[in-house]
Amino acid sequence: MSKIIVKTATEQAFFKRGRDLARKADAGLPLAEEKVISFEDPADLLSLLTTARLDVYRAVKERPESITGVAARLHRDRSAVKRDVDALARAGLVEIEQKTLPGHGWMKEVRPAAAHLRLIAEVM
Repeated sequence: MSKIIVKTATEQAFFKRGRDLARKADAGLPLAEEKVISFEDPADLLSLLTTARLDVYRAVKERPESITGVAARLHRDRSAVKRDVDALARAGLVEIEQKTLPGHGWMKEVRPAAAHLRLIAEVM
């Protein structure tokens, strides 16, 4: 995935976008390689994208690594970073992949779900 757009939108805009995508698919036209996550209420968007979670997202975008590594870089408690990573993963903004470590065990690596994240907030 190359782009994730997180924005506010009405229910009508959500369904209009779906119809437009269906028309393009039916016509055999290429679809943009993007994921759109929309919220009707800007407060819901802000409850997902707190300052701390944006810091986690930026750290993971800079260098994907384990939750423990991200927590150490951000000088935060590991359990708090894990909660933030879980919330970002549920929203589809980050991905968690289990990786085998050479010689012993495994770790969960956190990485961004897309190369670009665009935030659009409009108060209606």
